[in-house]
Amino acid sequence: MTSRNENVGIVIVSHSPLVARGAADMVRQMVGDSVPLAWCGGNPAGGLGTDPGTILKAIEEAWSDAGVAIFVDLGGAETNSEMAIEMIGKVRAARIVICNAPIVEGAVIAAAEASGGASLAKVVATAQELSPS
Repeated sequence: MTSRNENVGIVIVSHSPLVARGAADMVRQMVGDSVPLAWCGGNPAGGLGTDPGTILKAIEEAWSDAGVAIFVDLGGAETNSEMAIEMIGKVRAARIVICNAPIVEGAVIAAAEASGGASLAKVVATAQELSPS
């Protein structure tokens, strides 16, 4: 079994903190603590939305040298995740991918793949197989 920091990290970003937390709970129930995991949702005022600073904090929390896969729910979550990735610096940004996959199903299947020690490319590819074509 690989250690937590050797596996790809998973970040869940939703406009709703309840959705993000619920998806993260499902991931934890499926793979336990075998992958670094963080979630964030809602804007700083407590409403629906996302915030680049909060997303950056989640990326740091789930950071792994193996990389981080981010799952987002709506366009604003993707845009703010891109901003957070830019804020983290070029070297680490190269190890972060925003997945084009359903947020719950994608995060769960990605975490399962990551828990087995798969590479970031394999984790992302597996999750993106769930995307509608």
